[in-house]
Amino acid sequence: MEPPSRHAGTDIIIEDARWRSSVPDTERAIRRALTAVARQGGPDFSRSPAPSILLSTDRIVKRLNARFRNKNKPTNVLTFEPVSPLHGGDIILGYETVRKEADAAHRSMRAHLSHLVVHGALHLAGYDHYQPGEARDMEGVETRTMRQLGFGDPWRQAGRRA
Repeated sequence: MEPPSRHAGTDIIIEDARWRSSVPDTERAIRRALTAVARQGGPDFSRSPAPSILLSTDRIVKRLNARFRNKNKPTNVLTFEPVSPLHGGDIILGYETVRKEADAAHRSMRAHLSHLVVHGALHLAGYDHYQPGEARDMEGVETRTMRQLGFGDPWRQAGRRA
């Protein structure tokens, strides 16, 4: 495991080296995503505590998902609310699932990682996607943010809504 990378209060821990080989300049991609989401109405981590980002494996994400969400399976991203006003929360991603999703959607790992960091940051800001109206609002912010970063609509795949 590598030491955390600090920028504007964000701890970035890259636990699995495959992240670095799949997303060159990984920390910069994450910082850009966090900055872009603030411009679209998401959390501004220059004014509030920034989240910690852990780039890990499906094994770790599965363990956390089972323990804290009662779902015994890996997922692409887990978001944990801040434990105190001085902490910005946690965003944890599992490499294998993110890689499979990026490949299936014909997206670069940089684009998919950026999208999932934006998605996690929006959850920390109170956005959710369990109700249709909430999902529409959250997806709209995600789409605008991804376009600002130079990527396409993360919800479109092969010309149709995913």
